Amino acid sequence: MIIEIEGRLVRKGDDYVVIDIQGICYQILVAPIILEQLKNLVNKDGKIKLVTYHYMQQDPSKSIPVLIGFLNEIEKDFFEKFITVSGIGPKAALRALSKPISIIARAIDDADMKTLRSLPGIGEQRAKEIIAKLAGKVGKYGLIQDKTQAIKAEKKDEVFKGEALEILLQLQYKRNEADTMIEKALSRAPNVATAEALLNEVYKQRKG
Repeated sequence: MIIEIEGRLVRKGDDYVVIDIQGICYQILVAPIILEQLKNLVNKDGKIKLVTYHYMQQDPSKSIPVLIGFLNEIEKDFFEKFITVSGIGPKAALRALSKPISIIARAIDDADMKTLRSLPGIGEQRAKEIIAKLAGKVGKYGLIQDKTQAIKAEKKDEVFKGEALEILLQLQYKRNEADTMIEKALSRAPNVATAEALLNEVYKQRKG
């Protein structure tokens, strides 16, 4: 069982990093919110250190070893609690961690369905199951000091919403009408992350 790994960061993908340890390269899956922080954690030798969750992915004809990386044991501990919810496996949980863990933990304790539904792959029913399973059990994770990442995530959301709003205004929609269209689209599709996807959702909404 591999529980920790340290080596030279070779490259980053959309949801993984490759770490070189004395000529042997390991691919490690990393949650979106954690991937954003890695650039600040590489030391002068180009090395990083990750706590890892190691499991065997079962395919019909074979078992594939998979490593998932975290910055510390607390993040890994939250992840292990998250995957105890029925229907949420390791890879689904990894995709869902698109916001700071403290934000997700608070949403669970506050029964904040809107925030939970905004996580990739988490619909209304799954959000209810998460709250039912974990409410009252994740308080300490709400204390994680990751406010900087929360602010960055919020700013990113505001950027693409602003881009979509500007386009609607250019198309001669009134400001209050455009704002309403955007909010309705986001309530229907909380996982959109670009202006183009948001405008497509607005179009579907108007067409319907």
